[in-house]
Amino acid sequence: MLTPTQIRQITALMHREVVPATGCTEPAAVALAVAYAAAQTTAEPRSIEVLLSGNMLKNAMGVGIPGTGTFGIPIAIALGAILAAPEKQLELLDTFTDEELHQAQKLVASGCIQIGLKEGDDVDRLYVEVLLTDTEGRLSTAIIQATHTGLTALTYDGEDRFVPRTADTPCTKCPESKDEEETIALNFDLVYEYALYGPLEELDFIYEAALQNKRASEFSFTHSYGHSLGKLINSDMGRRYLGNTPLTQMLAYTSSACDARMDGAPITVMSNSGSGNQGISSMLPVLTFAEEQGASREVATRAIMLSSLLVVYIKQLLGRLSCLCGMVVSGIGSACAITYLMGGTKEQSIGAVKNMIGNVSGMICDGAKPSCSLKASTGVSSALISAMLSMQGHVVTATEGIVDDDIDVCIRNLADLGRDGMAQTDLKVLKIMTSKGKRNA
Repeated sequence: MLTPTQIRQITALMHREVVPATGCTEPAAVALAVAYAAAQTTAEPRSIEVLLSGNMLKNAMGVGIPGTGTFGIPIAIALGAILAAPEKQLELLDTFTDEELHQAQKLVASGCIQIGLKEGDDVDRLYVEVLLTDTEGRLSTAIIQATHTGLTALTYDGEDRFVPRTADTPCTKCPESKDEEETIALNFDLVYEYALYGPLEELDFIYEAALQNKRASEFSFTHSYGHSLGKLINSDMGRRYLGNTPLTQMLAYTSSACDARMDGAPITVMSNSGSGNQGISSMLPVLTFAEEQGASREVATRAIMLSSLLVVYIKQLLGRLSCLCGMVVSGIGSACAITYLMGGTKEQSIGAVKNMIGNVSGMICDGAKPSCSLKASTGVSSALISAMLSMQGHVVTATEGIVDDDIDVCIRNLADLGRDGMAQTDLKVLKIMTSKGKRNA
């Protein structure tokens, strides 16, 4: 039985982890760090140097920036400098005028933006450092690390301007609010109990978050973004070869939203643990399956929370960025929740999680990009298969691969693999991505 304190802590945690984001969260975080630095001065920027961790560089270099028709980091940096509105957090890039875009494009064309890799063994995998020199020769610096909005340093002309925001000293130019309570360390039992038996009024926001992501899918259905995988699945060709089933609808809605946001569509989605794609692919398959099954709003809400909170739990162990594709994590959440929607027991939901870990645990992240929608479809397909197998009593056993009898150990094994075991793979992926132009030259 959950205590009132645990309910309060988990609710606060979910409100911190499931937040709106416009565009891919990595370039959005880069733009946010630049905006913090730019907001410290009224003078124009003369030069902007941005140093990124390898994972941030990997995830920001190949994704579309909303409203610009442009891919990559430079335009995000320039918009952050021109807009200088850090109070908008990860929605910084949701609205700007044609004139502001023109100014940003001029800034990029001027050659004043430099992007580099932050070296060092102790650099967080999520790290952005900005050094902005204005036309008066004064230097502004800002550092975001650990989380996409986690400002940890802010200076202007040698003066420390980092003032953590509190209830008594609100500040729109300072970092995100910090919950007074220590973040609760989750386990599977806490996740399951909160999602299935927690106060419904505390969970209801997650249903609205899923609807927001569904609206992003519906917007994408009427346009052509990325590889248009969602539209293909719903097309005559898709229905001819794949049919029209709960699975195809889960695939269509999930991949369609990923198609749009990875290609720079002007849409806002609800993210999970700093990732919009994780928010999409942990909520939309579950919402779509619930609607296909005629589930009540309460049952759908609890299922979406089960999937979303399980993702948060795994990310607590795995970290924000790693070489493990986020679609693996969100697929695990979806498999667990879909089993619940099928009428499965707790043990059957655990079985679905084990089946996922025994299946797609090796899928790598090679950066945020339009083809992420294909990986989303892989995660969704595997989630439904894993749930169906578990409902039939077929579960990957502890004698197979990294799966363990204890579900929490099983999840820790996955996190260890993605966080530490794939570190060298991560470096190799980044090297391949950054050397492609040189090899072709």
